[in-house]
Amino acid sequence: MSDLNRGYARPVPVDHADMSVDTGLRSFMLGVYNKVALGLLLSAALAFLTSSFPPVRDLMFRVVEGRLVGMTILGMIVSFAPLAVILFSSFALRNPTEKSAGITYWTIVSLMGASLGVVMLVYTGASVVSTFLITSAAFGALSLVGYTTKKDLTAMGSFLIMGLIGIMLASIVNIFLKSSAMAFMVNVLGVLIFSGLIAYDTQRLKMSYYEMGGDKAAMGVATNFGALSLYLNFINLFQFLLSLLGDRR
Repeated sequence: MSDLNRGYARPVPVDHADMSVDTGLRSFMLGVYNKVALGLLLSAALAFLTSSFPPVRDLMFRVVEGRLVGMTILGMIVSFAPLAVILFSSFALRNPTEKSAGITYWTIVSLMGASLGVVMLVYTGASVVSTFLITSAAFGALSLVGYTTKKDLTAMGSFLIMGLIGIMLASIVNIFLKSSAMAFMVNVLGVLIFSGLIAYDTQRLKMSYYEMGGDKAAMGVATNFGALSLYLNFINLFQFLLSLLGDRR
């Protein structure tokens, strides 16, 4: 799903593509960013619903006197469902269409938004809002770097993917160790890794536009999967920053 180059033309060197004057590229990237923005808006609405509307909240979370004490079976299913959808899509969608890619994107966004209600229950509203604004500013700056840089970030992307696997394994280990020092290091590395991935994925999307050679169907698929990559980067960066900066209830 993340391999937007499969089946397209030969890759274009980063320093040979004139990004500043190509209106087609700007239109393509604007479509991606619009989809990311709408996805974040939907996620915020669903997170508010699942954290603030008791009939819905109690289906997913166990709350006692306004404090989160656990998750229901449904809540756990919804939390892990996005990963299941991603894995299923990676294997099932060998030749995705714009429609199937769009369904995948909005399904993951909806599930992620519903599960993010836990954030509103754990952290204060002021912390959530301020961290969201910080994440938005960082996302914009990092994506701009990825869009404008002439440096090929492919090697950095491979390194970041390995780092991502590393912090995932460390997070699993820390479930049993419960080390605050390890948790802090995972959060710091998470911020750095997803900051880099935002720039890397932006450049990857930018180059895929030229590799697709004006194929409208391919661009429709790339817009959805590209938005998904940036959306997931944003959400993960937000959560790691919130773990570092947020005030708990």
